[in-house]
Amino acid sequence: MADNDWKSRLGVVFSTNPDFRYEEVCDEEEPETLEPSKQKLLVGIDRRNRSGKQVTLVSGFVGREEDLSALGKILKTRCGVGGTAKEGEILIQGDFRDRVVEILKSLGYTRAKRSN
Repeated sequence: MADNDWKSRLGVVFSTNPDFRYEEVCDEEEPETLEPSKQKLLVGIDRRNRSGKQVTLVSGFVGREEDLSALGKILKTRCGVGGTAKEGEILIQGDFRDRVVEILKSLGYTRAKRSN
């Protein structure tokens, strides 16, 4: 069944070589998560491509996706709103810049600051 997984090979050009075997290359490794005191997080507000609605954007996180989603869950819970955490950024629905900076500093992210 794994040999017939065509979705993982969508960008591959057809080969006439009968011995050709497609191999996925997975070079991308997640960086190690820095300790909270070394993370430089910027907390700002973003309105682009969101129909004028405001979201609080926490950017600059360096580390694994599991740690990012755990931090995002803490922030969403303490702010009492929804959001998402992906690609090194955390989106919190609404304008919670000051509260998010306070929460981050209480968690040990001493270099967290408000960007705009």
